[in-house]
Amino acid sequence: MSASGPHAHDLRRGASVLPAWLKDAGRGILAPVVRLAVALHLTPNTITVIGLLLTLLASALVAGGWLLIGAAILTAGSLLDAVDGALARAQGGGTAFGSFLDSTLDRAGEAILYIGVAAWFLTAFDQPTWPVLAAVVALAGSFMVSYSRARAEGIGLSANVGLAPRTERLVLVIAGIALAGLGFTPALIGAIVIVAALTVATVIQRIWHVWHLSQYATTDNREN
Repeated sequence: MSASGPHAHDLRRGASVLPAWLKDAGRGILAPVVRLAVALHLTPNTITVIGLLLTLLASALVAGGWLLIGAAILTAGSLLDAVDGALARAQGGGTAFGSFLDSTLDRAGEAILYIGVAAWFLTAFDQPTWPVLAAVVALAGSFMVSYSRARAEGIGLSANVGLAPRTERLVLVIAGIALAGLGFTPALIGAIVIVAALTVATVIQRIWHVWHLSQYATTDNREN
């Protein structure tokens, strides 16, 4: 049986932290933003860079204790991160460089975000060791989630599965920042701990997924 057969299709159905209806609602919200970007003659690469700059600003605000404002700007930056891909499709498809730039700046944005959160932990708590370590694990796990997918695609397989891809991670962290800004400080620690755990679980899911796909591919090659 080939890797594109029924079993492989089932393997691609990974559970996700966010329900499908919420993702669909988000795409509906983005439609007018994409139309505005087209009207302003913005390119997807420009949107990508603006999104990173907003993340940088928001992370600096979070590090300085301006949590609610930081969460609001992070939300705007995250929406722009989704807009660049939609804009590329609306303009007839993206470029190889655009895809590279988007992926690279996504990783940079995540690193900047977790650094901002860790910086806030250092100033907000008398004993920040465990929250900061959780942020480090969340950052490392996030990078491993992205790397596992990229490496799978490098060998011709798909690994777009798992509980916590990038959108889910951002939603959890932004929600934690917003709740901490409202005075519920443990929410941000909890969000970071959950992200750390989910990223580890997602990497394990992707390793298992790619192993199964590789077994089907090997079986198919033997049969041929």
